[in-house]
Amino acid sequence: MFMKTSICFNMFFFLFFMSMMMFMFMMYFIMNNMVIFLEWEIISFNSTMIKMSILLDWMSLLFMMFVLLISSVVIFYSKSYMSSELNLNRFIILVLLFVFSMILLIISPNIISILLGWDGLGLVSYCLVIYYQNFKSYNAGMLTALSNRIGDVLILLVISWMLNYGSWNYIFYLEFMKNDYEMMVVGTMIIMAAMTKSAQIPFSSWLPAAMAAPTPVSALVHSSTLVTAGVYLLIRFNLLLENLFFLKLFLLLSGLTMFMAGISANYEFDLKKIIALSTLSQLGLMMSILSMGMPDLAFFHLLTHAMFKALLFMCAGVIIHMMNDTQDIRFMGGLSNYIPFTSLCMNISNLALCGIPFLAGFYSKDLILEMVSMSNLNMFIYFLYYISTGLTMYYTIRLIMYLMINNYNLISVYNLYDEDYVMLKSMFTLLFMSVVSGSCLSWMIFYYPYMIYLPFKMKMMVVYVSIFGGLLGYLVSKMNVYSFNKFLGTYNLSSFLCLMWFMPNLSTYGLNYYFLMMSQNLLKNIDMGWSEMYSGQGMYNILKNYSIFNSFYQMNNFKIYLFSFIIWMMIFLFILLI
Repeated sequence: MFMKTSICFNMFFFLFFMSMMMFMFMMYFIMNNMVIFLEWEIISFNSTMIKMSILLDWMSLLFMMFVLLISSVVIFYSKSYMSSELNLNRFIILVLLFVFSMILLIISPNIISILLGWDGLGLVSYCLVIYYQNFKSYNAGMLTALSNRIGDVLILLVISWMLNYGSWNYIFYLEFMKNDYEMMVVGTMIIMAAMTKSAQIPFSSWLPAAMAAPTPVSALVHSSTLVTAGVYLLIRFNLLLENLFFLKLFLLLSGLTMFMAGISANYEFDLKKIIALSTLSQLGLMMSILSMGMPDLAFFHLLTHAMFKALLFMCAGVIIHMMNDTQDIRFMGGLSNYIPFTSLCMNISNLALCGIPFLAGFYSKDLILEMVSMSNLNMFIYFLYYISTGLTMYYTIRLIMYLMINNYNLISVYNLYDEDYVMLKSMFTLLFMSVVSGSCLSWMIFYYPYMIYLPFKMKMMVVYVSIFGGLLGYLVSKMNVYSFNKFLGTYNLSSFLCLMWFMPNLSTYGLNYYFLMMSQNLLKNIDMGWSEMYSGQGMYNILKNYSIFNSFYQMNNFKIYLFSFIIWMMIFLFILLI
């Protein structure tokens, strides 16, 4: 037990110290407008050199500070949450590998080292999703791994395409080759790779499935590591996104992801899946604002979202622990009477997610929605944004009502207590950041304030939509199941909306299943069939038969030579007679 405790505390202090160091460096860099680019050559062949590069600027340092802070708090939280785990050291080492892969991705201006971090995230996320080792976890891990492999293949294609340039340091080519046809191909591949990692339509189904991982992993994955890797990559490649023909389709898909996740969260009863779908909705928001050409706003929302989403998952973990591993929100209720501090953290992170004024989420979401109102896009995209914001308020108020305010619905045996100080201390750190990080970041990132002039009705549109969405969430949570069941009234529509527009079925049974069956048939018929018969086994059989024939003649048997002599004499006589 001493060993388990020591590794958790040691890693917590180390990562927290590194996070504070990154914060100090970031402030120095941003005040002096500094960038450090380090590069050393590993190997050189022909005209292509493989170099290891590190880019340190205010953006990479700030993001590293957030990743290290959240991961340190998550590891401290895991000391209590995973206390009954026999292999806690293995779990902590996997989490550290995960964080290291993300940091490698963040500081890389080189597409090769980006692939190392990208693939490291995919591999370690698979190990963490299947951590509990049951069939559900294995299926979820396989879906996660196969979905992310598409992005890995596209990054490999980008690497092979950039062989044309003589270097893989993409950062040198962004500015002066952004209108080049070849760099447009690179940009399209990067967008598609980012869509797989950040779970945009049609790759959305793996994100709720990855909830099979332990809750501390979910807090890390959904806030600052795996799903944000695609967003961060597009922020770095944002100069390539200006002239792409693919961009309007990307905007549509990310807007539909935001809308679909909001609707599905309102039909969901699994606590962790509701929070996962809210992450998917926020990722759609970040991706869509990126496709509109505002990478600074996407980065701002990425950072503020990381804080309250990690806190939200930690609160969910505490509640699931106390509910004896029950995740169904219909069995919960009245928790604010029993666990007040956890309820406070849950409500503040939920309200920050909604964009309630002066919490972290307000500064980024309000700015994004007002910039959308000022843009010259069509009404469809405009309504997608505002309806998705209303849906966020809808499922948040519904969740708060089910958890905190409605009657207690669990079985009579329960053990609710708010005295696990290891979890509470880690949650308090993120609670503080969820309140203040929005305003602090808005002062640091933007050198000048955005002055947005809108008509009063459009300025108040966010408030109207939020109030309406919250009211709907309240009404739905108070519905009596026996008097009116909204699912049975519209069963087909409800099943379509509840199952994320049938995307899990399409991913598992449609795409992955048929591709895996096709690869199995190719393996049986070609690799282990025809090619084996005519290459490996076939050559072996031919050589074996020849060697048997040769050894038969080399045994110096008189009968063989006599028989051969008679045959040859008969052939000779036959030729003479003819």
